[in-house]
Amino acid sequence: MTPIESPCILVCSIDMATGYCFGCGRTREEIGAWTTMTPQARRETMAELPARMETMERRPRRETQRARMARERDLAQD
Repeated sequence: MTPIESPCILVCSIDMATGYCFGCGRTREEIGAWTTMTPQARRETMAELPARMETMERRPRRETQRARMARERDLAQD
């Protein structure tokens, strides 16, 4: 089985002004349909994501899972 390419970075927080995810730039609908989209449709969507990310004015307030894990790892090393 071939893994599906995804822009997900485990942020998963939607900007209410644009409807885009702060982490990847996809809409809720695109996120939900991602596994059923054709590889070509996923590539086309991914090509649009950098421009979408530029339209968001702020970043999410909550700590992401990835950031929390990195912080906890750093604390454990001290």
